[in-house]
Amino acid sequence: QVQLVESGGGLVQAGGSLRLSCAVSGAIFSINAMGWYRQAPGKQRELVANITHGGSTNYADSVKGRFTISRDNAKNTVYLQMNSLKPEDTAVYYCNADRIEVVTALGGGRFEYDYWGQGTQVTVSS
Repeated sequence: QVQLVESGGGLVQAGGSLRLSCAVSGAIFSINAMGWYRQAPGKQRELVANITHGGSTNYADSVKGRFTISRDNAKNTVYLQMNSLKPEDTAVYYCNADRIEVVTALGGGRFEYDYWGQGTQVTVSS
């Protein structure tokens, strides 16, 4: 069974840094784009950053210059380095994989879409 497992959230003071990790576990062949989203209380979930399999990145304007997304394809892991954190960055952060080629029971491949992690809380105090 394929799962996305996040880690690295926590409480930090404004101006501090955190690094989030998201590892994809299970029998898979490949992962397409991966991304980080966040949802603050009373707000809709929003894209923070995403990265293609080849390493092309995209960021929300609110985090450009402060956050860096990266991935290690050999480890099936995506990271989010968050620097210069602000109280408005406080949210639950979710990892997403838009398409994963999973290994079937017969050893072939099957594309499955829109996997999400369980979320990790990031709290930035002022």
